[in-house]
This record gives sequence, C-alpha cells and structure tokens, in this order.
Amino acid sequence: MLFSTVRFWLLGWIENHYINPQFHFHYFGFEWVEPLAPWAMYAIHAVMIIAALGIMLGAFYRFSAFVFFVIFTYTELIDLTYYLNHYYFMSLLALLMIFLPAHRQLSFDVKWQRVKASRFVEKWNILAPKLLVGIVYFYAGIAKINEAWLIDAMPLKIWLPAHSHTPIIGELLGLEITAYLFSWIGMLYDVSVPFLLLSKKLRPYVYWVIVAFHSMTSYFFEIGVFPLAMTGVVLIFWSGKWHEKLWHKLSTIFHFSWSPSIVFHCQSRRSRNLLLSSLTVFFAFQLLFPFRYLLYPGNLFWNEEGYRFSWRVMLVEKAGTATFYVKDGENGREGEVVNSEFLNPHQEKQMAFQPDMILQFAHYLEEHYREEGFEDPIVRCESWVTMNGERSRLIVDPQKDLTEIKDSFKHKNWIVPHDAEDTAFAHR
Repeated sequence: MLFSTVRFWLLGWIENHYINPQFHFHYFGFEWVEPLAPWAMYAIHAVMIIAALGIMLGAFYRFSAFVFFVIFTYTELIDLTYYLNHYYFMSLLALLMIFLPAHRQLSFDVKWQRVKASRFVEKWNILAPKLLVGIVYFYAGIAKINEAWLIDAMPLKIWLPAHSHTPIIGELLGLEITAYLFSWIGMLYDVSVPFLLLSKKLRPYVYWVIVAFHSMTSYFFEIGVFPLAMTGVVLIFWSGKWHEKLWHKLSTIFHFSWSPSIVFHCQSRRSRNLLLSSLTVFFAFQLLFPFRYLLYPGNLFWNEEGYRFSWRVMLVEKAGTATFYVKDGENGREGEVVNSEFLNPHQEKQMAFQPDMILQFAHYLEEHYREEGFEDPIVRCESWVTMNGERSRLIVDPQKDLTEIKDSFKHKNWIVPHDAEDTAFAHR
C-alpha cells in the first residue's frame, strides 16, 4: 500500500479523482463524506505514506495502522466511481491489523523498547487474516459459478482476443476454447486456493501457481496492486518456523541482527473475549453480506443491486452512453446536459451503466439547474447499456422524471429489467 499510495500521487490521481471533479458520487449512507481542500488532500496522502512506512517498519505500529485505516477508508468513501474489490480488501485488512501484534518482532517498536519482543502469539492472530484471504478467494470463485461465466465464457470471449498480439501465445488467445479454459480454470482456482494453502505439502507448489496466475492477470487486465498484494499476503498461510528460517537467511545475506525471543504475547481474558466477540461479528458480516443480492429480483449484473462488496471480481463487461435532459417545470423549456461539464471521463463512463449513479447525478442536476433559475426541474435520462457484447438496451425509462425517485436499500423497480420485451426499451 506504500507503493500504491506513492503511485497514486505520482500519476496525478489525487487531483484527478478528488480535486478537479465538480461532483462526487457517494456510497448510500455516506453522502456526508466530502473531499477536503486541495492542500489537505495532498497532506493526508503524505500522512498515509508515513503511516504505511510505520506499519512496514513496525514504528508506532498500532497508531500507524489506525491512521492508515482511517485515511485510506476515508479517501475510498469520497467517490464510489473508483470502487475496486482490492481497495475494499485493503481497508478490511488495515482494520484487522490494528489489533494484530505484528510489531512484536523485527520492528522499531521492539528496538526502541516500546513493546517487548514476542516469538509466539495466540492462534486467532494468524487465523483471522487467513480467513479474510480465504473469503476473498472463495467468494470470488463461487461468484464465477454462473451461466455467463461458465457456459458462455463471458466476458473472457471479449477480453482475451484483444490480446491476440501477445508474443508466442497471442494466436491461442483468439480461440474460443481458450476463453472457456480460462473461465473454468479461474473459477476452480479461486474456490480451491484457500483450501490447498492449508496443505503443508502442496503449499509451495500452490504458491507458484498463485504467482503465475496473478502475474498473468496483471499483464492482461492491468488491475493495479491487487496481484502484488495477494502474492505477498498469502504467505500468512506458511508456518512460523518457515518465516523464522526466511528471516535467518535474510539476516545472513543483508547482515542485520535478529534473535527471536521466546516470550509469549498474551492478552488479558477480558480484552481477548471482547476482541474475539468483535471478530465474530466482523466475520459473520463478511460471510453473509455478499449474499444480500438474493433479496433482490432480476439480473444481478444488470441491476447491480448487491453487486459491490461481494468479491465479484471482473465478472462482466458493461458499457453505456447516458444522455440527460433537464426541463423547466414551469415554462417547459428543455435542454440536453453536457456531462463533461460536471464529470471527469472515468466518472461519466462508470455512471452510464450503474443505475444508482445515474439517479445520484440526476438529483445533482436538479439542484444545479434549480440554482440556475429553473422552476421545479424535471430530469430524464436516456442510457443505452450493453452487457457482455449484447446489443444495447435502455437501463432506465427515458420518460421517467428521476427527481421523483429517492434512493434506498429497497429494490429499484424503476430500473428497466434486462429481459424486458417492450421494444421501446429493447435493442438499439
């Protein structure tokens, strides 16, 4: 995450994501989260870099982990346009690390005698991150058990041929059978990896499969730091003795002193019970929340109700074009909105096929044009969306005044169903 935050800064994303946009899309219930002043956004990213260093070096570890979690989560809540599963994972892992005694060895906290060195920890300190990693993989795998992914090999039928120029294997990527192989192997990989990592004998071989898998996905799909993060974090499945041997070898190569203490770090019964109760609630939520989509009718990939925060990693190819019309409710004057006057290209791209973002932008336009002198503005949207290479369909009724709709956790019955047979909503 240190690398990711520095990269984020150097690529100019602080300005592009948080400072330049006139409007930010909010997570439901977090509408109050807004970006700070430009100088402050740069300042908190600088603090986040220092906090990541503190975690890495074990310097003021718990405070560093807390600061990193708060700032990282805050920046992710500013605009849902940039939601990614691995950012959600990093936020959860940062929260978990606040309570893990990861600074009890090879840390400045030990060197400065802020804490006592400890060779042993209670089992939950290892089991908790293992379970979190296992949930990410396994849930990503069961999410792939659907007709589009396994029977139609979508969206890999679209994505893989785009890399047919790749040396040596390019021709294979253009074959339909390759898309099916990748789809099935990807599903089997995700559902089996956390269990295979539990086997001491298989673990070394599984790790090289993990490295190969994430290297390949990183090359083909450019998914940021997720492959790098996962190839590192899965090492939590290795035994303490393996890690001690590794550090002994590194200390010999790089000439630093390291002598593991035999002290056992144990919490008081009261604090341990409180923490374990909190972890039970935390993991119960992580296990159940991804299944909330079952509460909503219709096509999950079309409606996207219950799609986020459920480890559905790169399961669908969607694109759209959204045109908004604003009418003065008093004189009937209507005009077409130029989306780029309010949104950056990535915001506009993501908004065009996500119904809740379309609704948010419509309400923003209502307030904006009311301030411009419109009486009771009426906002309509004509958004044509294609999913997995299908012909475009309307995702919302273009005659519906979106200002009359309020967002909630209820089913969004104003979304045009994916299987709508009405020719007014079907293909273009």
